[in-house]
Amino acid sequence: MTAVVSAVIANGTSTVALLPGSLAGAWSYRRQLLEARRWFFILVGPSLVGGILGTMLVIEYPSYFEALVPWLILTAATLFLVQPLTRRLRKRADHLDQDQPPTGAWRVTGIVVFQTVVAIYGGYFGAGIGILMLSGLSLLGLTNIHQMNALKNLLGSCINGSACVVWIVSEQVAWRFALPMMGTAILGGLLGGHFAQKIPAWIVRWMVIAIGFSLAGFYFVKRL
Repeated sequence: MTAVVSAVIANGTSTVALLPGSLAGAWSYRRQLLEARRWFFILVGPSLVGGILGTMLVIEYPSYFEALVPWLILTAATLFLVQPLTRRLRKRADHLDQDQPPTGAWRVTGIVVFQTVVAIYGGYFGAGIGILMLSGLSLLGLTNIHQMNALKNLLGSCINGSACVVWIVSEQVAWRFALPMMGTAILGGLLGGHFAQKIPAWIVRWMVIAIGFSLAGFYFVKRL
């Protein structure tokens, strides 16, 4: 007999199951993380708080943000596409020290607010959260796609980690499915992180763009 679980439990189960994979992917990028660690220290707090808030929202309002999903992903993919094509941003990015945190209260506030919103969305739904974070990091001046992937993986682990606490405490996890999925998630995270760093950065960037637009198209069609 096939076991059936509710959409909320399925969400909680997949989040818990994929967390080890996110951590494994982050471990694969550990050298890149060292170079971008100051950015992580700025964004880890909003990621943890947003993940908790988003998960609490999905438990109370399970379908509230579904209509926004394709638009969020489409916007993120478009921003990620446009950013490197702008000469002005290219010239400016060439002079940025990517190991330095942003300066100015307004810029720090913008980063924190953006990441908090992304984290709330990640805790709530999660589809396309990677492209959302990459587009945000790109607009902030980061140009090294491997450093961006490193930050995206670790911040995604923080979002999912805080979300997992809520899912587990609220008993919204089907462990008979989550435990077997964890093994394949870890393998996928390690292999994906390893091979992604072997691919030229421009190919990785265009792969991200293609995935972003494809994912947006999928969710637009799904809502028809």
